[in-house]
Amino acid sequence: MDHATKTEITLGQQIAPPMLDWYDQHRRHLPWRHDPDVKANPYYVWMSEIMLQQTTVATVKSYFEKFTNLWPDISDMANAPLEDILQEWAGLGYYARARNLHKCAQSIMQDFNGQFPETEAELLTLPGIGPYTAAAIASIAFNQRAVVVDGNIERVMSRVFKSYAELPKERAEFYRLANLATPDSRVGDYAQSLMDLGATICTPKSPKCAICPIQPHCLGKLEAEELPRKAPKKIKPTRKGLSLWITTLDGYLLLERRPEKGLLGKMPGLPGTDWIEGQEPDIDALMRKMQFLPKLEHQLAEGEAKHTFTHFHLFLSVGKVTLPNTCDLPDNYFWLSLDQLDEFGLPTVFKKAVSLAQR
Repeated sequence: MDHATKTEITLGQQIAPPMLDWYDQHRRHLPWRHDPDVKANPYYVWMSEIMLQQTTVATVKSYFEKFTNLWPDISDMANAPLEDILQEWAGLGYYARARNLHKCAQSIMQDFNGQFPETEAELLTLPGIGPYTAAAIASIAFNQRAVVVDGNIERVMSRVFKSYAELPKERAEFYRLANLATPDSRVGDYAQSLMDLGATICTPKSPKCAICPIQPHCLGKLEAEELPRKAPKKIKPTRKGLSLWITTLDGYLLLERRPEKGLLGKMPGLPGTDWIEGQEPDIDALMRKMQFLPKLEHQLAEGEAKHTFTHFHLFLSVGKVTLPNTCDLPDNYFWLSLDQLDEFGLPTVFKKAVSLAQR
């Protein structure tokens, strides 16, 4: 705040009152959200904030309701087997979040006697909780003054203050501006009001400035669609891989539990090659890895399964193999009845591979 101009300070003080009035009338009703006069459930706030990372509200709603039905409180989550949590998380993506959810629950039970810490500093010591999530939990669950800045709030701040700071390299500037506008009371409601404004009115394209509660104070409304400025997106590389659809005549499918470290860690999936950029899948290495099975001769399914991760596109071929019966397996492999496959929690990339194999 030392570097703030008088104009910025004055503008910052003008934002919270109309935003809170607007929030009281127009807030979104979400399964994890408390009414303004009701104490928030920290477990719900934490769960929703982890799930909402890189994921839309519409997608998260059903997962949140499923998780809180299966594991109603932090002790239930801490005592649940990680494999169960991962299986129920399947399809939500970014699976490190699910592993950190489990680790965080155990840490709260062991280090904080089952009670969520209330300060940003303590929350930051927990697995999977970074600066944004710590601020969100501290403010929404405990009404601590914390500066909450997500993508929606960055966009609102850039437009209201008419900031030409570029994302992502000048992200600190949006934190500085958000700090100027953050009130000392009803901090959680205020943060959620900005999230709702960004999601429903101050949208990336075609913002509805005419009905915005802070439009009279917005310095950047005439160029809203150009703000915030963003660096050009990097082109995602393409990787290739081969997965094996190995079934038995009596109706079982071979699945592999992936290593804990790396992409889709600890998740079940089809056995396969590494996913490599710039070269064809190393089928010989895969066959050496699968030497515990009878000699494998696979027939390629027609086409490829296509999936996009955060940092790359994947084109996955599928080799179909039929074995006469099941056999003993190393620890990280298991047989699954094909009758159970539809209900089994496979990551989306492997669901696509399964669809290709079953075509």
